[in-house]
Amino acid sequence: MKKLPVGIQTFSEIINEDYLYIDKTGIAYSLIDSFKYVFLSRPRRFGKSLFLDTLKNIFEGKQALFRGLLIEKQWNWEVKYPVIKISFGGGIRSQETLRKKLFYILKDNQERLDILCEEKEDPNQCFAELIKRASQKYQQKVVVLVDEYDKPILDNIENIPEALVIRDGMRDFYTNIKENDEYLRFVFLTGVSKFSKVSLFSGLNNLEDISLNPDYGNVCGYTQLDLVTSFAPYLEGVDMEQVKRWYNGYNFLGDSVYNPFDILLFIRNQRMFKNYWFETGTPRFLIELIKKNNYFIPKLIGLHVNESLVNSFDLEHLNLETILFQTGYLTIKRLIPLDMGFGYELGFPNIEVQMSFNDYILQSVTTVSENEPIRRELLALLKSGDVGALEPVIKRLFASIAYNNFTNNDIERYEGFYASVLYACFASIGVDIIAEDVSNKGRVDLTIKAGGSTFLFEFKVTDGEPLEQVRKMKYYEKYDGQRYLIGIVFDPKARNVSKFEWEKLL
Repeated sequence: MKKLPVGIQTFSEIINEDYLYIDKTGIAYSLIDSFKYVFLSRPRRFGKSLFLDTLKNIFEGKQALFRGLLIEKQWNWEVKYPVIKISFGGGIRSQETLRKKLFYILKDNQERLDILCEEKEDPNQCFAELIKRASQKYQQKVVVLVDEYDKPILDNIENIPEALVIRDGMRDFYTNIKENDEYLRFVFLTGVSKFSKVSLFSGLNNLEDISLNPDYGNVCGYTQLDLVTSFAPYLEGVDMEQVKRWYNGYNFLGDSVYNPFDILLFIRNQRMFKNYWFETGTPRFLIELIKKNNYFIPKLIGLHVNESLVNSFDLEHLNLETILFQTGYLTIKRLIPLDMGFGYELGFPNIEVQMSFNDYILQSVTTVSENEPIRRELLALLKSGDVGALEPVIKRLFASIAYNNFTNNDIERYEGFYASVLYACFASIGVDIIAEDVSNKGRVDLTIKAGGSTFLFEFKVTDGEPLEQVRKMKYYEKYDGQRYLIGIVFDPKARNVSKFEWEKLL
C-alpha cells in the first residue's frame, strides 16, 4: 500500500515519493478553463494548500508529475506560465510585521523567477512591479496563487482595531491584482473566512466565489467513493458506518465529504475514533463570543439562516453563526426555499465536531476535573435506562459550574442557560439529540436517543410542573418503543436542580 500523505501539502513530494493521491486534477482543469479570478473558502486542514500547489505545478508545465492523472491529456504542457505564490504562514501581529512579511514573500518569488524588482519601500508597488516584470520576461501572462489570504486578519481577531488595520493593509495589497489585469492569466485565492468584496477585495468585483458552487463542492475533501475505492485497503474490517458518523457530513453543495486530515490520522492511529481535526486548535474567541452573548447552545442544531449570513464575515459585527459555518464547526444540512431566494439549515457535520465542540463549551464553564466522570456516568445511565440515578449526576454537573460565570449577569434566571449546559453535556457524549423537538402539539425542550430508548426533557425555572406538561401535551406520541418523560425545575438561587421527576412509558 502507498504511504499516507499526512500533513504533506507539496504536490511534487506526494507524486515523487509515491504517496496516496486522490486525483483532483479534473476539477482543477475545469476551474482553470472556466474562470480567471477564483476564490475558495474551506475550513482549516481541508486540503486547500495541496490543491493550490497542484495548480502551481500545472501552470509551470510539470507534465511528468501528472502521468496517469485526469488532466494529463487535457492540458497543453508546452505552454508554461510564471507563477507568483503567496502564502501567509507564521503570526502577523502589526502593520509593520505585515509589511516585512509581504516583502519576504515577494523576495522569495523574485529569486524563484530570477527577477529583481527596483521597488524597496512599498510592498504593494513591489507586487505590481513583479507581476509586470514576470510577464515581460517570460512573454506569458502571470498566474497569482494566494494561500490563506485571510490569515493575517484572523491572527488578530481578538484585537479588532488591529485586525481592521491589517485588513486595510491587505486590501491595498490585493488591489494590485485588479490593476494589473492585462498581465494576468489566472488568479486563485484560498482562505477560511469570506470577507465581503467591499471590505477586502475593493475593485476586484469579478472574483468568482466557488465556495458553494455545486460543480466544485468536492474540490477539497474525500468523498464516500474515495473511501470505498482508494482507501479500501487501509479500512478493511472497519465499521464504515461509524467512520461516516464520526468524520463525514461536510456539505458544500456537492457530495457529502470527509475532512482529509481526520481520515489520514484515523488510519495512521490504528483506526481509533478520536477528535483529530478538532484537536488542531479551536479559537478561544469563539467561546468568549458565545459566553458574552449568552448564546442559546441548542440553537446550533437545526439552525436556519439566510444565504447572506453564511456569505459575510464582518470584523466590526462578528456573527457567531457565520464564524461557526466558515470555520467548519457547522455545515449545510439542507437548502430551505424562501419567498425570496433560499436559505440554509445548518448543523454539526458529524459526531467528532458535535462531541468536541460541546465538550469545549462545557470545559469553559465547569470545573474540568469534574467534567469527564460526570459525562461518562450520564452516558452509562442513559444506555442502561437508569433514569432515577440521573438526578444526583446532573446536580453535580451544575455544582461544578465556576462561580465567575454568574458574576455581572443574571443568567441563572434564564431557562436557556440551564438548557444550554445540559445540551452541551449530552451533545458532548455522542448521543442523538434534538433541541426544542417539534411535534403537532408543540415543542419539548430536549429529546435524546440512547440505548434503544427515547428520553424527553422539559425544563422550568423557579416553579412549574414540567413533567405534567409533557404528559398533557403528549410530546412523546411521535416516538415508538421505550420512552422516558423527565421534568426538571431549576432554582436560580441555588443555581441547581430543585425538582426532578420522571415517568417511564412502554
